[in-house]
Amino acid sequence: MNELILTLESVDPVQFWGANNEHYELIKNAFPKLKVVARGIELKVFGDEKELKVFEQKYILLLARLENHLGLNASDVETILDSSGKRTVSEKGAEKPASPTGGGGEVIVFGTNGLMVKARTANQRRMVDSIVKNDVLFAIGPAGTGKTYTAVALAVRALKNKEIKRIILTRPAVEAGENLGFLPGDLKEKVDPYLRPLYDALDDMIPAEKLKQYIENRTIEIAPLAFMRGRTLDNCFVILDEAQNSTDLQLKMFLTRMGPSAKFIVTGDVTQIDLPKKTMSGLFNALRILDDIPGIEIVYLTGEDVVRHKLVKRILQAYGDIQ
Repeated sequence: MNELILTLESVDPVQFWGANNEHYELIKNAFPKLKVVARGIELKVFGDEKELKVFEQKYILLLARLENHLGLNASDVETILDSSGKRTVSEKGAEKPASPTGGGGEVIVFGTNGLMVKARTANQRRMVDSIVKNDVLFAIGPAGTGKTYTAVALAVRALKNKEIKRIILTRPAVEAGENLGFLPGDLKEKVDPYLRPLYDALDDMIPAEKLKQYIENRTIEIAPLAFMRGRTLDNCFVILDEAQNSTDLQLKMFLTRMGPSAKFIVTGDVTQIDLPKKTMSGLFNALRILDDIPGIEIVYLTGEDVVRHKLVKRILQAYGDIQ
């Protein structure tokens, strides 16, 4: 008989198991083939190896729910244990319609306000599967396909599961077709407007106070692409967003920052290049020369992956960005 030992060091065991061990009974009933023994902060589970792996996955999701929302109720537990994963549960446990990041597939990460972040489309699920098998992933597609959002969710999941120690999010500081002129403030205040989409995704997935703490202690770093030069990025999950706005030299510089224990995701939309005229995007060359390298995978998202307002797909079709 196989044994799995888990601990509850980061949370209150009373909250985890529920009043009168209500959650404990739900968990035991969901795994009738396993023997579950809880003593203090230690949890021992005995049984078949495959069942233990499923149990551990559910345990991680339950723990993440409690850590992120400072609470766990019976409805939360039932939803997580429900393998169909068709419900989205609010902070008070009331069922509500699936969010734009809902849909089929396993939960990538539990976000704020009861949000369950999932891969909603086939190509988003390819991203989830690919990053497990590869250390570099290119996610290429038009606006609204969820490539950046999915990438950030995968990074947050890796951090919460302690697979990596840091998240680094970067993008080129290139204006989208307009000259903003002088921007007031210190360096952070000058570059933050360019990085706002990354902050928006993080806001959905990490409570405000914890996110602030992560940024202050540099567990999460958000910086312009130029700041990556000369660094070795190891034991971290690194995302380069809007890579179509990087030059060939910049993209080469970024990819060669990779340490032995790192995961890199590069996202880009080849239909929205904001570089100055006569400046070639480095993304085209990277996709051409890196396509056949083992450990690197390229996922192309299409109009079928658009998860924003239904009009976004029609707008992209009108502009000829998708078929």
